[in-house]
Amino acid sequence: MTPGSNVPLPSARVTVDVAAPVRLDVSGLLLTADGKVRSDDDFIFYNQPAGPGVTYRSGGGSAPDSITVDTGAVPPDIEKIVVTASPDAAGQTFQGIEPTATIRDADGGAVVASFTPPGLGAETALVVVEIYRRNGQWKARAVGQGYANGLAGIATDFGVTVEEPAAQPAPAPQQPVSAPPVPRTPPAPQAPPAPVPGAGKINLDKGRVSLQKNQTVSLVKGGAPLLSRVQMGLGWEPAYRGKDIDLDASVIAYGSQRNAVDSCYFGKLSILNGAIKHSGDNLTGEGGGDDEVIMVDLGRIPPEVTGLVFTVNSFSGQKFTEVAKAYCRLVDPASGEELVRFDLTSAEPQTGVLMAKLVRQYSGEWDMTALGDFVKARTVRNMVKPGGEAL
Repeated sequence: MTPGSNVPLPSARVTVDVAAPVRLDVSGLLLTADGKVRSDDDFIFYNQPAGPGVTYRSGGGSAPDSITVDTGAVPPDIEKIVVTASPDAAGQTFQGIEPTATIRDADGGAVVASFTPPGLGAETALVVVEIYRRNGQWKARAVGQGYANGLAGIATDFGVTVEEPAAQPAPAPQQPVSAPPVPRTPPAPQAPPAPVPGAGKINLDKGRVSLQKNQTVSLVKGGAPLLSRVQMGLGWEPAYRGKDIDLDASVIAYGSQRNAVDSCYFGKLSILNGAIKHSGDNLTGEGGGDDEVIMVDLGRIPPEVTGLVFTVNSFSGQKFTEVAKAYCRLVDPASGEELVRFDLTSAEPQTGVLMAKLVRQYSGEWDMTALGDFVKARTVRNMVKPGGEAL
């Protein structure tokens, strides 16, 4: 799954396992239509492992913690159950740790979907997925929303009362006693969430947007989708005067399981029945304006395609340290107006770069996120795996 994508649940009982290279604390919150718990009893975690229709199971450190939802037993005033995760070690962030949520049939064990939130950094807690009710049908949605103040930040955001655990008296000298274990209670938040550098979603209400790395812009304006057709322009210049550089721009289309559907590049100028078209290869990188252009008719993208990753790679093996002014920009093809721009401000001695991604949200609108991640890849085929990992 990609952020914002959803799948219908094929059975009434599902289990969400959340796994990572480190031990995680996983919890579930039952939320009403206002996005809040009814009481602290709707917070299901290690100290309170059962609630109406929702149960928690610890993996004991050797297996993933999990949340099981019995949709038939969920109270009618509960609209969604959010599944959250945070590293067990105090203060540890998700930097370099990729948690994966796997949604399974709770009875048969068949995998329904999986989701790994992309682009994690300073977050210490995540809303990973949610199980929600829509028009009488239960579905699962990939979320990946991060918090910088841990599980307590999530809990309080959804209306749970979080208290500081009572201080335990120190044992008398030379009289050791076996004190009962202190219940693991989420610590009270000490400060508002710290922003992740470059992160956060903005929109186009105030006009043209210049993105930073990892920043996301929603392609809506005034609450309505802005365009059905967009033009992604990619450009670059040689870092050394007089030295041509041959780079290739491409776009890779992915399904909800991060599976590659098709790739559009100089060797395949049209995909998805013409919904995506490539302008052709630029062999030198010289001249003003965009070097290569990819036209995307968002309104004609088939529903099984939920993510597009725009890449640039060097088939000839030239490194991006030999490139100057690499950028990508989203343009309204009707007016020629530049809507979003992302300039690479640093370079690495690699042959490929993931420039940006467009992700379809569950509401149908599209978000653009600046990536700027360098990879070792000289062809679009070599870009498929890192592109999928970036979704």
